[in-house]
Amino acid sequence: MDTQVKNILGIVVIAALVVFTFSTLVYTRAYSKSVNPAATRSFSVSAEGEVLAAPDIAEFSFSVITQGGTDLSALQISNTEKVNRAITFVKNQGIAEKDIQTSDYSANPRYQYFNCNGGQACPPPEIIGYEISQTVRVKVRDFAKVGPILSGVVANGANSVSGLVFRIEDPTMVQNEARKEAIAKAKDQAKEVADAGGFRLGKLLSIEEAVNGYPPVMPLAYGRGGADMAQAEKAVASIQPGSNQVTIQVVLHYEIK
Repeated sequence: MDTQVKNILGIVVIAALVVFTFSTLVYTRAYSKSVNPAATRSFSVSAEGEVLAAPDIAEFSFSVITQGGTDLSALQISNTEKVNRAITFVKNQGIAEKDIQTSDYSANPRYQYFNCNGGQACPPPEIIGYEISQTVRVKVRDFAKVGPILSGVVANGANSVSGLVFRIEDPTMVQNEARKEAIAKAKDQAKEVADAGGFRLGKLLSIEEAVNGYPPVMPLAYGRGGADMAQAEKAVASIQPGSNQVTIQVVLHYEIK
């Protein structure tokens, strides 16, 4: 019996030693890999390229808002007539149908709320009418038409005009120029870092990129009325498209030799 116990204990001890040795080897390999200088000998540089370009498209929104009584159908017809009149005017200025888009439509009830004092039971709010609102987004490709169209939609039924912005419709070419500039700057910076650090520049491991565009937005918003229209016409005459700034930021990761 003692011999069998000793044999069993011996097998258990040997197995434990094998498991411990294997675990130690795995840990040692993992640790040596994590601190292996070859796996971490890299560095990063960042730079950005900026390009100014003239915009080629203008966009703005106009809204038609109609308030009235509880005859919702009549209000919708009235609002639609005003919107259609403004859209017809825009089309008559040479704007293609594909450049005119309804961006928002809403029909909301207007309530009368009761002020009940003395702990009396208060009746629920009562619907006294509705408000219909429709917003249309317009693209203008001929900047000479921007001013007349802004004034004209208000004269043809729109309650307000807002969100005028000049932008580059397809910024791909401008972004490519900014990208080339950013990468060239980053490469020069990487060479300077390598020279200053006393090491050789290895291969390019990866590139990360971020794109920013800054179209000029005009704080234009005005509604109908004689005084508002006069001010709007003066504001329209001073509108200039300006330039768009496109910025590309890059991060280059290099190997250290």
